[in-house]
Amino acid sequence: MSRIGKMPIPVPKGVEVRIAGDSVSVKGPLGTLSREMLGVKIEQKDDALVVSPDENHPKSQAMWGLMRTLVSNLVEGVSKGFTRKLVITGIGYRAEESDNGLTLHLGYSNPIDFPLPEAVTSEVGKKGVNITLKSIDNEILGDVAARIRALRPVEPYRGKGVAYEGEKIRRKEGKAAAGGVG
Repeated sequence: MSRIGKMPIPVPKGVEVRIAGDSVSVKGPLGTLSREMLGVKIEQKDDALVVSPDENHPKSQAMWGLMRTLVSNLVEGVSKGFTRKLVITGIGYRAEESDNGLTLHLGYSNPIDFPLPEAVTSEVGKKGVNITLKSIDNEILGDVAARIRALRPVEPYRGKGVAYEGEKIRRKEGKAAAGGVG
């Protein structure tokens, strides 16, 4: 039994859920999202959605908790939205908003033009070191944030690079701390 799968998904006011066969479509104040479901049945009871395993599908028990979480993300996305915050550390490292996305100066010889998908919006802080990404689709948002972070991951010696806000970076000491004069 899946502990996560058993929990009902509350549907806030102003959010419409349409279930048609194996697909779920959710419409809310921020937009519309839909997804195909695999190995589960979804029922709407009162102001909640109940996800249960489909006995006819061989992987229904394995997919139950995942599909419940994905439907929950659809509901939360169209009602509240999702945000990811990135922090840029390093002298001369900064981000700027451009026409189609972001321009990132990350210590390479040329700036990097990073186009954003239509589903993702960005805000850059005053000094250009804080990036806030917003979207209703959690998967696309996480993918974009990971691709931006991968352009210059934080290195462990000086701590320069792009990191998620609140991410713990393991720092290393340099060669001088490794041993005495030999």
